[in-house]
Amino acid sequence: MDPRPPRQDNDPETTTANRLPFLGIAYTPLDLPAALRACVTRPAGAPLAYVVTPNADHVVRLNETGAAAGALQAIYRDAWLCVNDSRIVGALARLRGVPLPVCPGADLVARLIGDGHVGADEPVTVIGGTAPMIATLRERYGLRRLYHHDPPFGFEHDPAEMDRCVRFILENPARFILLAVGSPRQERLAAAVVAGGQGTGLALCIGASLEFLTGIKSRAPLWMQRRGLEWLHRLLSEPRRLWRRYLVQSPRVFLIFLRRAVLARE
Repeated sequence: MDPRPPRQDNDPETTTANRLPFLGIAYTPLDLPAALRACVTRPAGAPLAYVVTPNADHVVRLNETGAAAGALQAIYRDAWLCVNDSRIVGALARLRGVPLPVCPGADLVARLIGDGHVGADEPVTVIGGTAPMIATLRERYGLRRLYHHDPPFGFEHDPAEMDRCVRFILENPARFILLAVGSPRQERLAAAVVAGGQGTGLALCIGASLEFLTGIKSRAPLWMQRRGLEWLHRLLSEPRRLWRRYLVQSPRVFLIFLRRAVLARE
């Protein structure tokens, strides 16, 4: 007998065939309210799965060649939810007539935690983030059962450290697991946990979302977000750290778009 709970009608796993291909990624075409609803209505005892939120930088990385890119493509393909985090990618999709909604990952996490979908005594497991950040998260949102592990820098290259992260997640079960160690580390960790075939819950690959939730970093004003300029706000806030990402790497998404449009592959 299959020990897994039966799938629900609103479970995106049942609509894998309806994913929307664009720029080499198979997206789950959900906007923010729909993605939030899918996450909070997923049965707590469902087998462990994960959510990815690719932005323009991820698109560039996933369009590279080689074994590493191929492995990463498989990780995104196997995600329970793969929602579009980028308004720029959403705009490019509209140019091609592709109805790709935008679901910012930071907004998804903010709504999940800030709108009361997680009870005060409900366990939440967090990988990444500093101890003061976790203390602020606990105090600001009244989360009394936060389980926290902050792996060392470069942990993804150390099998023992990766295994320590996996074991921490399995030994501290929660309906929601927040992976805040940056991309593509968090996506690789999510896949490693699921590959073990154990555990329940939903792991969300959330990048810098905890920094926004705790006020350590400020998000762009709404008018910038709505105009696809959140990247500019982040660049101006941390130019030394982010200039290469936003001025060199991410703009390659336009070349990828043009190449695929010319080849009529999507």
